[in-house]
Amino acid sequence: MGFLSKITRLRKNRQFDYQPRYFDDKGKGNPYKIETKFDKFRSTASNQRGLKNKISNALNDTKRRGDRNITIRLTIIIAILVLFFLYIIDFDLSIFFS
Repeated sequence: MGFLSKITRLRKNRQFDYQPRYFDDKGKGNPYKIETKFDKFRSTASNQRGLKNKISNALNDTKRRGDRNITIRLTIIIAILVLFFLYIIDFDLSIFFS
């Protein structure tokens, strides 16, 4: 057995202490991980799987309030577009007023 173990024994992997030339580790994590700026703010970028986790993430997203200025601006734009559409199709607004 002693003779066969010398032939069939696997060598231990060598470990190298490689550090890239322009890498300055200041606690920012892995420099090779590709990540966009906004991944930490996205709820859809999580690795959680399963129907229960997806539903709970969707419910948490609905609870989160958006920016008030954006919602006001969006409602004004939608109102203007609806009025413009009603003007194009020649809708008579006098039916709402007596």
